[in-house]
Formats: sequence, C-alpha cells, structure tokens
Amino acid sequence: MLRGTAVLFDLDGTIIDSRSGIIDSIHRSLRDLGHTPDPDHDLTWVVGPPLRDLIGEVLQHYDDTRCDEAMDRYRRNYETNGARHTPVFTGMREAINTIGRTGAQLFIATSKPKTLAETILTRAGLINHFTQVYGARPDDSGAEKPELIGSVLRDHKIDPHNAVMIGDRRFDISGAHANNVRALGVRWGYSSSGEMEEAAPEAIVAEPDDLPAHVAGQLTAAKLHIHAKTPV
Repeated sequence: MLRGTAVLFDLDGTIIDSRSGIIDSIHRSLRDLGHTPDPDHDLTWVVGPPLRDLIGEVLQHYDDTRCDEAMDRYRRNYETNGARHTPVFTGMREAINTIGRTGAQLFIATSKPKTLAETILTRAGLINHFTQVYGARPDDSGAEKPELIGSVLRDHKIDPHNAVMIGDRRFDISGAHANNVRALGVRWGYSSSGEMEEAAPEAIVAEPDDLPAHVAGQLTAAKLHIHAKTPV
C-alpha cells in the first residue's frame, strides 16, 4: 500500500490522446488569422509546451507576430471543438484505478488551463480519481511544470521523497527533478526521438499496464534513498 504518497500525472500525451484536437485547433486559428495552414509544417511536437511558447513558434512559420490574438482564437477553437477530441489512451483508465486503490493521492499537473482540464477529465469520467487538478490560469499563465509541481507539494504538505511525477515530455521530467521528485517517462505520448532519454527520468514505461508497478517501485526506492535510473 502507498498511503501517504502522491502520484502526479501530466494530462496531454499521458492520460489523453489530444494531439489531433490541438492540431485541428491550431489550423482553425491560423485560418481565422488569414493564413492557409501549410500541410508540410511539422506539428508533431505541439503537445506539452506552454501555450504562448507553442503559438509563438507556430506563428514564426507564417511570419506573423500576433501572438495574443492567436492565443485567444486558439482557446476559443479548442474549447469549442478540439477538447472534444481527447480520447483516453488504452489502458490508462485501468492504470489510474489500480494506482488509486493503493491509497496514494492522485493529482493532475498540466500546462492546460485548470478549468479546461477539469472539463476534459469530467467528460472522460476520471475526475473523481484525483484529489486536485493543477493547471494554468485562464490566461495561460502559471503553466510551467516546476511551479505546478511545487504548488502540489506545498499545498498538500507532501515530502518530495513521497511523490512521483508521470509524463510524456521533457517538461514533465525537468519539472519533477527541479522539485527533487522522481519522474517516470511514458512511451505512448508525444516525446520526440531521444527526448525522453535525454531528459533522464528514473524509468521509462513502455505500456500503461506497466505503470502501477513502476510507480510502486519508484516510491519504495525513494523512501530508501535509492536513485538509480533504469530506463526500459
């Protein structure tokens, strides 16, 4: 049993498969701004970064500097259409259920706006598994992973040795390590080739079915002050 411990989950690319909804919302927003989306423009990387960084990078391809306007249009497009295209990854419902039954407290730490993340989790029937959802403010500020994870620890008086962060991007791993929290990287998300190895989580999980055992192993190891990294 893992009572007294905390498990923090990223949302996009870890629990939900949100890439198609995000890319569709970006394309709609570009059309709103008068651009024709370039079909050859690689957007496979768009899940994970804070929204301002993401939109700013996309706009550079079109020599457009209207970041605030583009962010506003993206929010409206995503809330209206994109957020509905966010299926739960196969096996993640079961993994969340299993981890929750250990007695650990579960949290969400996402760069998405908090209210939007709560809406998506409610629609997916998962919201009741989580003690609290931590996300960006409505204007997308406060989306950095080190600050989000730090807020979870402070608000709930959680010792970093009793917590583990799960995510699919380097932002999740570096955010955890900035707070002295162990991190698990997942293979089914949106990290680029070699990204997870470079981020150096304590372990890399191949399938959702393997996640509960890795969570238990990392939390047990943390209590023993064992810090070996064992990617799989």
